[in-house]
Amino acid sequence: MKILVVDDERDVEQLFRLRFRKELARGEMELVFAFSGEEALATLDGFSRADVVLVLSDINMPGMTGLELLRRIKSEPPPVPVCMMTAYDNDQFRNQADALDCDGYVSKPIDFTELKERIRTLAPAN
Repeated sequence: MKILVVDDERDVEQLFRLRFRKELARGEMELVFAFSGEEALATLDGFSRADVVLVLSDINMPGMTGLELLRRIKSEPPPVPVCMMTAYDNDQFRNQADALDCDGYVSKPIDFTELKERIRTLAPAN
């Protein structure tokens, strides 16, 4: 299963690769990284959208925000589940994300045990 992780902080890639090393080694998932909303859309355009089972996106990013990215992803078929990540866990962000058909919400620092369970729920392996 292919998961697109979108965050403007580049050290997120190393953290995710470390925390998902067993799943990556077993070939259970492929992590793809984008460091802006614009890069994420270009990455999605480079894949068959059906190949991407989940997008994990930070909300606060320079340029295109995660909420704008969510809106853009949800406006084009086929549907791709999007889970928002943020260090600013508040009702305003949750309400905006929910209004845009967000599929989940993860607070930073990330509880990777919980995130792995959420990934299994949102994007079960075939």
